Amino acid sequence: MGRVSQAQAQENRKRVVETASRLFREQGTHVSVADLMKASGLTHGGFYKQFASKEALIDEAIAHAFGELTRLRNAGLEQHAGQRDAAQQALIDTYLSVRHRDDAAEGCPAAALATDMARGLGDREARRVYSEGVSDFAEWLATEDQDGITRLCTMLGALLLARATKGSPLSEEILTTAHTALTATS
Repeated sequence: MGRVSQAQAQENRKRVVETASRLFREQGTHVSVADLMKASGLTHGGFYKQFASKEALIDEAIAHAFGELTRLRNAGLEQHAGQRDAAQQALIDTYLSVRHRDDAAEGCPAAALATDMARGLGDREARRVYSEGVSDFAEWLATEDQDGITRLCTMLGALLLARATKGSPLSEEILTTAHTALTATS
């Protein structure tokens, strides 16, 4: 088997980080390297040519997930001609939707990775990136009338509870109630 070009190696690394970002949000950071590489369409042995450890990949995948969130917010601002209130409203609409509830793999990293962060990623780079991502998101959500941390806690808590009660009428009621609370004064 021939050597992989540097360009192909970079593409493979990018694919692994993107796949890890989705799988970690969907299933948690306990996903095995073997399963992750299989989902990436690459061999298990190739992992160690790209990453020093699984922890290094977790750090990079979390950074990637928060980068996606930032790109989504920026796209919302562009779509709404720089009107932050309209972009925030659109983000809240999407965040507190059944679709977002049901698609953790493509969803908010703050919600999807909160339990993993709380259960032992320690003081590593992942915790720093996660904390900065949460802080940045909360800052972006702030309005003249509402604190960003309060808004984020309401959104994140509602999403977690809606996911936990999925399949019951309570799940959609949680999303609707949180949405109403956040948009009543917007």
